[in-house]
Amino acid sequence: MKLIIAEKPSLAKNIADAIGNPSRCDGFLKCGEYYVTWAFGHLFSLADIEHYKPSPDGSGRWQMGNLPCFPEKFDFELRKGADKKTDSGVVRQFGIIKTLCRRDDVDMIINAGDSDREGEIIVRLCIKGAFDHTDGELKSREGKKLARLWLPDQTPQTVRASLEELKDECEYDNLASEGYARTYIDWLYGVNLTRYATLRTGTLLRVGRVIVPIVRAIYDRDMEIKNFVPGKYYALVSNEETNGEAIELVSKQKFDGKALADAEKACEALNSCNAVITDVKRKKGTIAPGKLYSLSKLQNVLGKKYKMSMAESLETVQKLYEKGYLTYPRTNSEYLATAEKDKMKKIIEGCVRLGYPMKLKEDKTIFDDSKIESHSAITPTYKIPPKGELSETEMNVYSTVFRRFAAVFCSEDCTVDRTEMTISVGNVETFVLRGTVILEKGWTKYDDYDKKDKILPKLAKGDKVNICFKPTEKETSPPKHYTIETLNNYLKNPFKEDKLKGKKDAASADDETQSDAEDYKAIFEGLELGTEATRTGIIDNARKSKYIELKKDVYYILPGGIFLIESLANMNINMDKYKTSEVGRALKKVFHGEMTVDESVKLAENEIAGYFGKNELPPELDTDTGFFGDVVGKCPKCGRDVVRYRYKYSCSGYKEGCDFGVGCYICSRAISVSNMKMLLETGRTSKIQGFVSRKTGKTFDGFLVLKDGKAQFEF
Repeated sequence: MKLIIAEKPSLAKNIADAIGNPSRCDGFLKCGEYYVTWAFGHLFSLADIEHYKPSPDGSGRWQMGNLPCFPEKFDFELRKGADKKTDSGVVRQFGIIKTLCRRDDVDMIINAGDSDREGEIIVRLCIKGAFDHTDGELKSREGKKLARLWLPDQTPQTVRASLEELKDECEYDNLASEGYARTYIDWLYGVNLTRYATLRTGTLLRVGRVIVPIVRAIYDRDMEIKNFVPGKYYALVSNEETNGEAIELVSKQKFDGKALADAEKACEALNSCNAVITDVKRKKGTIAPGKLYSLSKLQNVLGKKYKMSMAESLETVQKLYEKGYLTYPRTNSEYLATAEKDKMKKIIEGCVRLGYPMKLKEDKTIFDDSKIESHSAITPTYKIPPKGELSETEMNVYSTVFRRFAAVFCSEDCTVDRTEMTISVGNVETFVLRGTVILEKGWTKYDDYDKKDKILPKLAKGDKVNICFKPTEKETSPPKHYTIETLNNYLKNPFKEDKLKGKKDAASADDETQSDAEDYKAIFEGLELGTEATRTGIIDNARKSKYIELKKDVYYILPGGIFLIESLANMNINMDKYKTSEVGRALKKVFHGEMTVDESVKLAENEIAGYFGKNELPPELDTDTGFFGDVVGKCPKCGRDVVRYRYKYSCSGYKEGCDFGVGCYICSRAISVSNMKMLLETGRTSKIQGFVSRKTGKTFDGFLVLKDGKAQFEF
């Protein structure tokens, strides 16, 4: 017999139905020569910090005494519930899996986790636990063969075909190693820095290697908008009629808002010349449809068109995958593998029978193995949903994917008439106007195409154009808030240089090809922030933590997010995109066998250890504000303890009416514990360097002194 362990019950059912004639047993299904059982996603999770390093007083409360924690060996245990007790349902189902794995009649165990690194280790941990392995090796002591079932979709045809093409589990060892490394590293950052930051601030701060740079990106953008000061400038614009048609010309020259006279002179120079059509090019061509969807690109469209959050769109795509209507959703590619041509041909033939004009195209813009890491783009499957079966949301998602597929393989081209008109204004400046008119809709009948016809005036080479350039006052605009689309694009390639910045015209084919290559290089090198599989959940956690909010499809920073980012900055915890990308690059090296799991973990440990290291700084440079609840001295007003609270060093007798307090941060400068103790003991701090004036923005140095129970500056 062969035992298949699926990641979740729905997948187990689909596999069993595809095999045929399943009979239900206690916690598993029997289908001919197969037993099919299931996990509930993660049955195992990493043990908590108390398992490795109990708190000094044994209370289990978060304390600095057991930080930082770097386990010599990471241990997994059965998943616990919110009450920190092992889930009884998890215990029961794992018991069934363990019994099935150990049956004498089972000679092969098949890993049917989701086709990604997370799914890989979910089932591996179940198998490892079933045989009580302690050495981390998957090879069973019972001599049972281990295989992998890799499913790009969950249609019966694909399940049956994949069961005939099982691969040895060891072929996925590198994928598992990457999964383990990611799990260990995220635990190290999350456990150590979340507890450290929370103990420092007295507020629960969820710190992770991906959530922080995501929140930081939104914070930086919103602060840039908040602090933006519009600047005045003059543009040189002509909008005169020629042969009854208005022709707008905008000069590349721009002038500062205080340089009106210079702008007027430039206009005079332009207006003194004749404007003549020096070239007119007209040619027919075609417009190519967009690429097939990766998960993030699909989420971009769904967010923009239907105001669907990333969590909602992923949940819906996942449901459609589990129902067998779409291929595997957590993909970062917009391309198909060349080995899938026959499969696509059969799906296209089914679409043709439905009345869609389609044909197989073997273009490099569609099939390209070099642009695929693990999974191809999201496409429909052979299975067509019956009318009325899908909810409105499911139908919106399915039709979006289907329409793009129909457009990509449409046999009818979208033909256009393109015009390019060159206007020379003497020898001063040359203007190029471009127009496009759709002649045949082709694929645009099936997929969205939001560009409108732009018709140019009917002028010929040698015709004169009326001009009258005038200085037009304009204002610089602030950057725009991140949307689902723009944030997704940023996270996919946070280091991408916008080579088209400042260009009004559409990108050339060469520009687009180069940009595409840069994006995939960033993905394959691990430079993205998070992955297609993880970003949605992390962003959703940031929303639930009230760090950010999503209104329609626009992200905004919340006070909690501001506090998180500024608190980490004050603690000198640097978790920007550069630090995160270093970990991402290390994980990719693990995947490619260029780095061991232990080596990648050590990189994370070394960085985290640095945040706990004590930098012995002189008082004038010290920025250590201590921990929430620290007693730093006696109140000069009432003699009670002065305690470090969230924003202030305050008298513990504030409830009794004592109003003594000194901010932890004054004029953007941290007031260290050492300086606060000095102030309370002697009435004067050391000379503190690096205050920032709120009026001028300039830095200055000074003392804090106590006068009449209040802290004041002294220079």
